[in-house]
Amino acid sequence: MSIENQNQTEASIAEEQGAPLLLHHHDHSSILISQQNEQEEEDTIVPLQDKHKAASTKAIPNQRLASLDVFRGLTVALMILVDDVGGAFPSLNHSPWFGVTLADFVMPFFLFGVGVSIGLVFKNVSSKPNATKKVIIRTIKLFVLGLLLQGGYFHGRGDLTYGVDLCKIRWLGVLQRISIGYFLGSLSEIWLVNNNVLVDSPVAFVRKYCIQWTFSLLLCLVYLCLLYGLYVPNWTFEQSNLVWSSRVSIIQDVHCEVRGNLDPPCNAVGFIDRLILGEHHLYQRPVYQRTKECSVNSPDYGPLPPNSPGWCLAPFDPEGILSSLMAAITCFIGLHFGHILVLLQDHKQRVFLWSTFSFCLLLMGYILEILGIPLSKALYTLSYMFITAGASGLVLTAIYYIVDIEKFRKPTVLLQWMGMNALIVYALAACEIFPAVIQGFYWRSPENNLVNATEALLQTIFHSEKWGTMAFVILQILFWCLFAGFLHKKGIYIKL
Repeated sequence: MSIENQNQTEASIAEEQGAPLLLHHHDHSSILISQQNEQEEEDTIVPLQDKHKAASTKAIPNQRLASLDVFRGLTVALMILVDDVGGAFPSLNHSPWFGVTLADFVMPFFLFGVGVSIGLVFKNVSSKPNATKKVIIRTIKLFVLGLLLQGGYFHGRGDLTYGVDLCKIRWLGVLQRISIGYFLGSLSEIWLVNNNVLVDSPVAFVRKYCIQWTFSLLLCLVYLCLLYGLYVPNWTFEQSNLVWSSRVSIIQDVHCEVRGNLDPPCNAVGFIDRLILGEHHLYQRPVYQRTKECSVNSPDYGPLPPNSPGWCLAPFDPEGILSSLMAAITCFIGLHFGHILVLLQDHKQRVFLWSTFSFCLLLMGYILEILGIPLSKALYTLSYMFITAGASGLVLTAIYYIVDIEKFRKPTVLLQWMGMNALIVYALAACEIFPAVIQGFYWRSPENNLVNATEALLQTIFHSEKWGTMAFVILQILFWCLFAGFLHKKGIYIKL
């Protein structure tokens, strides 16, 4: 295959893989950005500092932005790490309610990366209706895939069964939230950007994207108005207990009658989900079961302490409807970073602006926390959004400098491979499909399988259950990096 045909093939794959998690893209770290689409050359995007170079500069071939692949791969690796060692190291697990841990950065990293990719994929749109159709189809595919993987059908490594009662299927989850952010961000990029504005100054940059920014601010306002203004009444939930050989349901009462409360039982996020989705379709083991009020082993899961409140066993979805509105803002911030990448050709300018915006976001989040808006991943509060988005920007900036500017790529190639096939790695590893399949083959007892035996062996070697588990998870991550590298070498990319 010639180099030209290979570039065309990679560009075609990248264009088709425009869905979240594996939202591949066309990046051009040169002065001008142009691409061939359906045999028609699209308009050239001129950088801010010089609008007269368009006439004298040739179009540059499509290239992948390696740093974004590494960023995506790092996010998937981080998800596997915190999910599988969270029990052994509770400090790495999600914060029980308020506060931020390492695990709480995973979701914002995903959403931020999706936003950056949207800015690259839809930088030039020849047909808005066709682009909208593709966005809708990909959103539905991703949502349905999330419903299959996280709706309760696959029970994972801890339970070698499958199947779900449709009366209790979980409607929302990680992939569903990403699909919502992708949908809102993509449609805003297609319809709310003024493509008639030639960006040749900071003022023109604002004019081009002001409607899109206004839309994201409206989403913020809707979230804040509902979170702090919606009245949450008293409510009940059904708790099932095993008594002898029968299952008995107990109705638990939760007293609220408040407005603007952010505590686990009486917040507007949970109220809207219970009202629209129903309590049976929410996540049945929420993070607040690890709070001091609900666990003697806090911040880990454990038995209920004496006189624990009844809401400790109530369902709550961490990827709820209302919190997903604020989560979508992380996509919009990533989209803004993508705009800078598309419109500026100078590496130093990109790094400077990215760093400046990232530090500003971190500062705003810290100020909001001081003013009384706590950090909460479960509620996706405004302060949490700013801090995690700022951290996402700083991490991407650092990776961009190392990988795409300094060309220091060999140490990051494993993460790059994983990022190029993030969706299949997420499905097989993070959703525990592959471990569950391997555990399906066992010797006499389900506990005697290759997965458990490998983890037990490492725990014996390290003379520690915790560090043996950590080594086992690191081995898993290495395995999935090599697996993704194998798919990359074979030219296999999983697309939606």
